[in-house]
Amino acid sequence: MSKRVLVVLSEFGYWGEELVGPLDVFDARGYRTAFITPTGKRPQALPPSLDSEYIDPPLGRAVTTRDMARRARAMDDSSRLDNPLSLAEMLPERPYYSALNHLRDLEEYNRRLGAATGELLASFDAMVVVGGSGPIVDLANNERLHELILAFVAAGKPILAECYGVAALAFARDAESRASLLRGKHVTGHPKEYDYKDGTGFVGVEFNMGPPPYPLEYILRDATGPDGAFHGNVGKETSVVVDFPFVTARSTPDSVLAGELLAEVLENGLRRFGW
Repeated sequence: MSKRVLVVLSEFGYWGEELVGPLDVFDARGYRTAFITPTGKRPQALPPSLDSEYIDPPLGRAVTTRDMARRARAMDDSSRLDNPLSLAEMLPERPYYSALNHLRDLEEYNRRLGAATGELLASFDAMVVVGGSGPIVDLANNERLHELILAFVAAGKPILAECYGVAALAFARDAESRASLLRGKHVTGHPKEYDYKDGTGFVGVEFNMGPPPYPLEYILRDATGPDGAFHGNVGKETSVVVDFPFVTARSTPDSVLAGELLAEVLENGLRRFGW
């Protein structure tokens, strides 16, 4: 039976190669993929990720080849991303503690959540959280996504997160302990050296945030705690870390390798790579 992968995308812009890279690997292996966004809105690629002449300011060079720009644009223009699933429709929203009947509301929430996550777990073998600047807006602190991540981890199903998508792993926490799922784990992600000083942008929003609102490296260092570690691998061309059930990828050039390693996890039981 072919593997089934749920691909999570931001509605505020994904980086083209960070979708196309893993997707090419999955397609070549005959995996079935489905896409999901926070509200079911069709995702769009960040314009710089479709431009082979765009110079990435921290790296001082182009990061998208002409071939990848062509493939990413073809994906973005295709009908494949039309009508994605909706996190808001598929998973319930946790009630406020100020709700008039909080205890009953919480019981109902947990009942509906169990049914929803159970259905998704039965449908998919793995999850991918695609990176880019968009996840900063609507994936990093998305409680519905956090609940889905918790469910996949509890079921022993792997999750690949790329670039700023890794933040969703750091913030996915048990409601009681509040400890990050990444505590004690080894991960990679966007290091401080790769962060923009200016020009962080999003699809559909005319707003220049300047630098990112948070340095992901610091969050990941704190989340992994004293027994885990963040690996920036600055100065190395690629950085992908596998610490089951997580596969984490630093940035754009790591996307194909990340997809290949997720396939190794699914097919050959890979549990550790990259440190």
